[in-house]
Amino acid sequence: MSLVIVGSLAFDTIETPEERKEKIVGGSCTYCSLAASFFTIPKIVGVVGEDFPQETIDLFKKRRIDIQGLEFAEGKTFHWEGLYGRDPNQRTTVKLELNVFADFKPQLLASYRGAEFVFLANIHPELQEDIRVQFTNPEWMAMDTITHWIENNRDTLLHVLKRCHLFFCNDEEIKLLTDEINLLKAGKKILEMGPAYVVIKKGEHGALMLGEDFVFGVLAHPCEEVVDPTGAGDSFAGGFLGYLDSVKKVDKLELRKAAVFGSVMASFAIEDFGIERFKSLTLPEVKNRFSEFKKLTTF
Repeated sequence: MSLVIVGSLAFDTIETPEERKEKIVGGSCTYCSLAASFFTIPKIVGVVGEDFPQETIDLFKKRRIDIQGLEFAEGKTFHWEGLYGRDPNQRTTVKLELNVFADFKPQLLASYRGAEFVFLANIHPELQEDIRVQFTNPEWMAMDTITHWIENNRDTLLHVLKRCHLFFCNDEEIKLLTDEINLLKAGKKILEMGPAYVVIKKGEHGALMLGEDFVFGVLAHPCEEVVDPTGAGDSFAGGFLGYLDSVKKVDKLELRKAAVFGSVMASFAIEDFGIERFKSLTLPEVKNRFSEFKKLTTF
């Protein structure tokens, strides 16, 4: 088992129509690694400040997450503040404070460089590239991005994308990147750019996975109330890659299962603010919800 996750560990201030939470633990690396830890032993690469809670470090250790690649720097941890409207798929960034993440330029540990699975979360494309070249020859190099990088660092982003095997994005991002409204056409354009597979996350409408002669759609778990959608996409990636890292052979059947496990982990993430749901989540609950997905789609 060999999965390395590179991304942010952060404090999030989140405001929804119902509630506001000040500086709760979040970050792409945090969500992804916690979700992946139900299937494998993920290694994380990131940086935190002096204010990052020991409670979360203890949670990582409890979940058997390898934190040797986590840097502890003087200063404050990365902070993001976001505002959600009635539609949980739409959010506005109110504040972004990079803090210690501004000077984050990691040199990978020797034990991390040979990873078979790598996830470059939605960090700056230049940083993604600096880290990508430090890996020897991963079987699966996956990446994510955000609209900000598509609009402001497109060339570098495309350079990284061309060298990845798998691209995670949401429907807004892929439309912006390809200038296509139709998701099938947009997905095919991404495949022409380099990746073998693309996973298009569609929020409450599930996800669509495309490859050469391969199309698979997965539902989102029925949910009457989304408490906090922050981190759902990174949790999806964690479930997806964590499951693949746990199986000996990756084929189209396992890719389908990985997409379902991705949706399973995302469905738990949205049930509470921040990473709270992952603190109490158990493996039997994960397996039970996977079974629920099977019942939803069997006919």
